[in-house]
Amino acid sequence: MRLELGAREKLNYYLETNKNDLLAAWENKITETMEDTPLFLFESANAVYALVLSFIKNPSEQLIQRYAKETAEKIADADIKEESFVYGSNLCRSVILESFEQLDVSISEFQSLMQSVNSCIDKFIYKAMAFSSERKLMNIGERETIVEQSHKDRLSLLGKMSSSFVHEFRNPLTAVMGFVKLLKEDQYDPRYLDIITHELDQLNFRITQFLLASKREASSVQKKELFQVKKLFTEIIEFLYPSIVDGDVIVETEIDNSVYLQGYREEIRQVYINLIMNSIDALYLIKSNRTIVITVKYKEEDIVISVKNNGPAIAPSVMKTIFEPFFTTKKMGTGIGLYVSKRIIEKHQGTITCESNDEQTVFTTTYQQQ
Repeated sequence: MRLELGAREKLNYYLETNKNDLLAAWENKITETMEDTPLFLFESANAVYALVLSFIKNPSEQLIQRYAKETAEKIADADIKEESFVYGSNLCRSVILESFEQLDVSISEFQSLMQSVNSCIDKFIYKAMAFSSERKLMNIGERETIVEQSHKDRLSLLGKMSSSFVHEFRNPLTAVMGFVKLLKEDQYDPRYLDIITHELDQLNFRITQFLLASKREASSVQKKELFQVKKLFTEIIEFLYPSIVDGDVIVETEIDNSVYLQGYREEIRQVYINLIMNSIDALYLIKSNRTIVITVKYKEEDIVISVKNNGPAIAPSVMKTIFEPFFTTKKMGTGIGLYVSKRIIEKHQGTITCESNDEQTVFTTTYQQQ
């Protein structure tokens, strides 16, 4: 809808006359929400303002495209987060639209002004983002190649995830179904319920792994808490007791009672279940004296937790990729345990390392005290 000449001139005159005050109002708003405002955002606000002024005088798609392309180049050069640019541009829009209340125009003219300015800024933001994305794609190769590779990667990931789901969920479900059938046939044994409970716990554990691997939180209501690490490991060893006995493994602990960790308790629990289960699996490859040693202590200002086993060494070629998703040396493994563990540890501002030789393999996690 084209604006009446009078309304357009009034708006143009008002924006030109009050430019400094309106941009100052934008600056106050942006600094209230962003502590360190990038210089580029001030430049982009000026660009939005200049575009609106020019667009009011002479509405043109080519004008919007020129401003958008220039801005997209600056976004790439300044390495600015696109969401920051969008937020800053919309904030500038709100400052401009709020000024409309000062104009002496009819309701229909007011609505036309709003529609025209909103349309202009919407197209500007959209085109700037499109040009920015296109520029990024050009920097890393032809667009068609990237899209094709991305499609292949997603198909590969989907295949690996599907395979992992089948392997991880079939065994516990089969066990549960078998013992439920026995219970239905009145072959009751209290141990059956313990086995069913254990298998369901294992299933829940695996589901949690997959949720974390797919970048979803296992629980939307989880909260950080301060917990005693020794108590956590007591619970973990109790949970894994059937696997420990089945593997004929001796678990030794050297845990400082005074060590407390601040974080998401269930996620940290997930990490050490993974590491201990991996150790149990590795120990199947030796015939006797299967031992896991868990150590928890303070080292200067850091909390250091290590899980050590005396199983066979991890090959140097394998060591380079053990934390990558879906890499596994196990016949029925999923390859997400160490990947998920590393992500959780880094989320808690920690690090994980692995050292392995013919005598022992040690996974060491270190957390800075908060």
